Amino acid sequence: MVEGPVTRLLLRLGTVFVLLFIYFPLAVIGLYAFNDDITQAWPIQNWTTKWFEVAFHDPEVRDAFLLSVKAAILATLIALVLGTCLSFVIARYRFFGRQTISFLVVLPIALPGIVTGLALNATIDTVLQPIGIGFGLATIVIGHATFCVVVVFNNVLARLQRTSLSFEEASADLGADSIQTFRLVTLPALGTALLAGGLLAFGLSFDEVIVTVFTAGSDQTLPIWIFTNLARPNQLPIINVVALVVIVISIIPVWAAQKLAGPVEGDEMRTVGIAEP
Repeated sequence: MVEGPVTRLLLRLGTVFVLLFIYFPLAVIGLYAFNDDITQAWPIQNWTTKWFEVAFHDPEVRDAFLLSVKAAILATLIALVLGTCLSFVIARYRFFGRQTISFLVVLPIALPGIVTGLALNATIDTVLQPIGIGFGLATIVIGHATFCVVVVFNNVLARLQRTSLSFEEASADLGADSIQTFRLVTLPALGTALLAGGLLAFGLSFDEVIVTVFTAGSDQTLPIWIFTNLARPNQLPIINVVALVVIVISIIPVWAAQKLAGPVEGDEMRTVGIAEP
């Protein structure tokens, strides 16, 4: 398809507008992280990096950051195991209720976070606490894993549906057992999908607020620390710094996952000189 000069100009202007609409508020927060004043006023008069040092030496910020990292890593590991197992069940077997199970696995990411949080809070209160699992890291991980599973499931399922079974059949014909075939053939084929799903799951868990409010108890992850301290004006510069760090940490796994997923359809054809129809 060949666009005229006016169409190309409108498309470019539309793209710029959409990107500004999405990212201008994030840019403002990033700039305020370097504001020397406690109050936020535009334009910024004095610039400084002192708030980064203040945030780094704040024990509450460090503890909240470490808790967020721990919760995200554990939730991602659980999601990788459960999401991969479920994707194999859906992709490789045909049985009654298969589509229903697939729908139920994906549903948690579409449910409002406050509904999921309320359900988890009630479950922790009535089921987990009586057996010794109180509010804290364990319950945060359980809550985050419920929606992180969906990300891994979708990535691995898509890869399995695009991967031919002939490679596994050839491995079996050559005398490999099921474990050897999985380790030497299936797992390498799924490697980038697993890594991309894990990175996205980590990013989702690290940023989660609503579900964490209902499952953390008195513990504070980094997003919860930000939310709690918004009402304290003297903490605003540190909040801006922490928010900037969260933005950067969130960008890295999403960017890496996109790279691992491969080029956008059409880019690869243009790279090798093939014109799109």
